[in-house]
Amino acid sequence: MPGSVVPVLLLSLSLTVGSVQSQSSTQDTFIIQYLERRLAQMEERLTRCEQNTVSVTQKIYDLSSEVRGQLSTVTVLRSEVKSQVDGMSMRVDRVERELEYLENKIPAQSNIEMEEALLEQQMKAAELDQLKKKAKIKLENDCSTALSAVKSLKIVKKAGDTYGSWFKDPSEGSAKVYFLSGLRNNTLLEYVSLRSFTEGTQPAKVVELPFHWQGTGHVVYNRFLYYHRAETPNQILKVDLLNSTVVDSTLLPGAGRLPAYSLNPNTYLDMAVDELGLWVIHADPDYGGNLVITKLDKGSLAVEYTWDTLCKSRDAEGAFLICGTLYVVYNTRYGGRSTIQCLYDIHDTIHSNESPVLFFPKRYTSHSSLHYHPKDKQLYAWDDGYQTIYKVETRRNDQAPAKSV
Repeated sequence: MPGSVVPVLLLSLSLTVGSVQSQSSTQDTFIIQYLERRLAQMEERLTRCEQNTVSVTQKIYDLSSEVRGQLSTVTVLRSEVKSQVDGMSMRVDRVERELEYLENKIPAQSNIEMEEALLEQQMKAAELDQLKKKAKIKLENDCSTALSAVKSLKIVKKAGDTYGSWFKDPSEGSAKVYFLSGLRNNTLLEYVSLRSFTEGTQPAKVVELPFHWQGTGHVVYNRFLYYHRAETPNQILKVDLLNSTVVDSTLLPGAGRLPAYSLNPNTYLDMAVDELGLWVIHADPDYGGNLVITKLDKGSLAVEYTWDTLCKSRDAEGAFLICGTLYVVYNTRYGGRSTIQCLYDIHDTIHSNESPVLFFPKRYTSHSSLHYHPKDKQLYAWDDGYQTIYKVETRRNDQAPAKSV
């Protein structure tokens, strides 16, 4: 009996130890897996923490850069404010000194009245001088000629851009023809005669101008080119065509804020020549957009006198002067038959409401420039790239106007 119990006990003990070892192995595996999961979670959190740290560091760097920039700006502004304050302080000191000086130098009431009387006398003298200038302009030449009709049409040539200007020098004995293509350029072509221009019998002289022109309102007068300098609102240049140099310039007061003609929006200053000399035509927005004509001294470009007209710039495509009378040419923005519907006579002998509408010969486009030649009694026109000549008929002011065609 005792001998059989011992093996049984040994077997039971062996099974118990095996069971304990099996349970211990399962627990170790669970603990290891748990620790691995925890380590993976910690690694993931550490990675996110590192990313957040990099992002925060970059934001701090950007903020630091912005703060440094703002500090630099503040430093500059502080310097500017300090400079302005110092300057203001100096001006205040100067004003105080000037006020102190004026307090000691205020004239008596009788002196003030004498100065006002002198100023009024000077103003009256200036007005009288302007009236004398106006009278002189009117009497410079025997100009009793008025436009009667625009007659024959002759297409001379087709050359250059859609917009441009061509004309002759109206000076005594000059036969040269000048060609300026485009709305903004600095190259002028000079031909010895109209035949040379038409037939190409002699090559043109190429003149490079010192500055670009703007628009199509140029003229040549006594071998000098007068034109509106590009990139300026109202500067007129006088250029000697013999050596292509600027000999004089002027700024025309009040001009350059509105195109002279609404159908030619790139021309702000339109130069013109007639029997009385050199003119500028422009529009004045302060005068309802009406046209203004200014007489210039061809030598010094000084303003001799200015007239405000009742002719509108709206729907106008061009204008010209004959004997001190402005004739404004109108059309539509679609192109059509040009008509003269408004005029202004500086002599006050011709009135627009008494004159009939004058029609150009039938054509259905629009002019980009019109230049009157007082000796040829012709208009040199640029019509969609066609160089055209119109023959005009004139009459004396005391004669009845001819019927238009």
